[in-house]
Amino acid sequence: MATLDDLRRIAAGLPGSEERATTGGAAWFVRGKLYAWECHPWPSIPADIRAIVAAELVVGVKVADRVDALALVEMAPDVFLRTTTSWGEPKVAFRMAGVDDDHLEELFTEAWRVQAPRYLRREFDDAG
Repeated sequence: MATLDDLRRIAAGLPGSEERATTGGAAWFVRGKLYAWECHPWPSIPADIRAIVAAELVVGVKVADRVDALALVEMAPDVFLRTTTSWGEPKVAFRMAGVDDDHLEELFTEAWRVQAPRYLRREFDDAG
């Protein structure tokens, strides 16, 4: 099962990425913009989703647009949660236990790309 340490490993390879502790847990930023975070069972989250978030590790990531989030939820509704809160859209939350290493790296890196400035994306692409 994927852990926060796996996210830390991926983040270490993303230019400008930094981890911060927040009231909800770990969160990752690039140039001050949030791109991924550990979900917390806030009262504003629907009760069924809140129960999942309280019971297991769930991570939220930014996506390019709402259609991408909806496609992921449709593709694997047992892994991707339909909604958490309305702030920070577009985004998607997923159960870490349901994501393999390759998909985790893709989700995390794409979230970083959504928020990273062009010069950091170029630096990342040139290094790969």
